[in-house]
Amino acid sequence: MDLQGSSNAAGIGASVLDRKIGYLVLRFTLGLSIFMHGLTRLPHLSAFADGLVKEFANTVLPAMVVRPFAISLVFVEGIVGLLVLLGLFTRAALILGSATMAALIFGTTLRSDWNTVAVQLLYCAIYAALVAAREYNAYSVDALLRRRGFSTRQTNVKPRMPG
Repeated sequence: MDLQGSSNAAGIGASVLDRKIGYLVLRFTLGLSIFMHGLTRLPHLSAFADGLVKEFANTVLPAMVVRPFAISLVFVEGIVGLLVLLGLFTRAALILGSATMAALIFGTTLRSDWNTVAVQLLYCAIYAALVAAREYNAYSVDALLRRRGFSTRQTNVKPRMPG
């Protein structure tokens, strides 16, 4: 028995439960943060794109590349954030979020903005941790659909036949 009077097996079960809750907290808060990045920029989409074009004016990236990226970034953040927050298509959303962070880091390094790169690397570490610990993604839409006989894997979105 441990200090709380539970058996070792119950302690192991509690440990797994703690990991599942921890995963939920990290996934939900990352998803909320990314979703809000996109949502708050949406009403000011043109101003956001104009601001990024100005920030990249002294880099090798032309405005005709920066502007479409900035506009699409808002929608990618909103969609990825919502999917991560809900835990729907979690693996794909985390991978897309990671790829988005890589693109942001590329641009940020062109501007030599190393403080922002440090924050972006922290986001990347969170994405990586969530991908690596996906087995604990028990409190999600993906898990709910799996329990109901559906698969959210991109290769098979059909209901599974019982038996």
